[in-house]
Amino acid sequence: MNPLAVELNEQLSQHNPYVLEMLSDLGKNLFFPKGILTQSAEAKDKAHKYNATIGIATEKGGPMFLQCIQDKLSAFDPKDIYPYAPPAGKPELRSLWREKMLRENPSMQGKHFSNPIVTNALTHGLSIVGDMFLGVGDHLVLPDMLWGNYNLTFGTCNGAIVKKFPTFTATGGYDVAAFKAVLTNTAAEKGKAVVLLNFPNNPSGYTPTIAEGDAIVAAIKEVAESGCNIVAITDDAYFGLFYEDCMKESLFGKLANLHPRILAIKLDGATKEEFVWGFRTGFITFADGKSGENAPVLTALEKKTMGIIRAKISNCPHPSQTFVIEALRSPKFLEQKEEKFQVMKGRALKTKAVLNSGKYDKAWDYYPFNSGYFMCLKLKTVDAEKLRVHLLDKYGVGAISINKTDLRIAFSCIAEENIQELFDIIHQGVLDLA
Repeated sequence: MNPLAVELNEQLSQHNPYVLEMLSDLGKNLFFPKGILTQSAEAKDKAHKYNATIGIATEKGGPMFLQCIQDKLSAFDPKDIYPYAPPAGKPELRSLWREKMLRENPSMQGKHFSNPIVTNALTHGLSIVGDMFLGVGDHLVLPDMLWGNYNLTFGTCNGAIVKKFPTFTATGGYDVAAFKAVLTNTAAEKGKAVVLLNFPNNPSGYTPTIAEGDAIVAAIKEVAESGCNIVAITDDAYFGLFYEDCMKESLFGKLANLHPRILAIKLDGATKEEFVWGFRTGFITFADGKSGENAPVLTALEKKTMGIIRAKISNCPHPSQTFVIEALRSPKFLEQKEEKFQVMKGRALKTKAVLNSGKYDKAWDYYPFNSGYFMCLKLKTVDAEKLRVHLLDKYGVGAISINKTDLRIAFSCIAEENIQELFDIIHQGVLDLA
């Protein structure tokens, strides 16, 4: 093991040994090298005559660039576009995102957590978490309504075993009891569990109520108190798109500093929150389980995260970080974001009104939804995959089949005035097949 990894592990062992136990074998071996990047950072501060360290080309005191590209980006200073961004992301962006998280999540006030580290959007953050905390045979607790890419990221790539629980009760609430039962069983079998909380949920579009959220947190704490180490990840990809009665903030704030055996990790990003999917700008934030400030643990986790970023992709794109900074600093940002939120909310409420008309009751039920991009139909008479193909071939309508009964509809990309027609076509497709 590299001496730098040993040093970070000793730091964890001294200040919270449970976090060290949570790490996978790879996670224990991770470190941030004192190599080119470290030497270049030192040179940036001190090399006032010549800086011959990092592998970029310079010209006229700044980065070299092609004018045909800069012509399209003339609003931005070349130094904020072309050089490599720091391995943990631009400091200003990290600070602005931290301020945003605190503003939008009151339960994070007064809590101790790391500065967000920039990732190449949410999927990259999930991959980092998988590599750091999940090894072959480790258990990952997830609802049965889950984003399919979790299986590839954590199962195929990390060798983890996904332990599913029913998402909803028979009456339509979030099944906290089922979640707790699976978590308890994992605790008894493994002594360690990784929990992934994705709200608003993809594919169901559901966010728990405040009471359900508190019950989830209470269940995690109770299992941790029994002696189980828990990595609690909040996948907040669709954060802020809360339309009806539900939590309006991430569970990360309530999980942070909750118990020494709980490590809370927040994954979020500008991707969907700010409607910039192609920018691929996300964040990973850690909160140690101890109630007091525990900087050494957070520092060690940050360095290990920077190490795996350095190993896998070197660093995240610079231009998109600059673009997000400009958006967050804009005086029009909040107003414009609210305008788009109202459009999305209108589509969600219209979808619910159409589905509640009674017109389609013989063809399907629908799962509860109150947030996010999606909702799911539970088909009664036809196979979801057959219906998906039929809708494409005959009507030019696309949807996603989840399993034999469930069809996911992204109302996020359907104009409000077209939602009635969309479900009428889906209904006709069902009648065709039936």
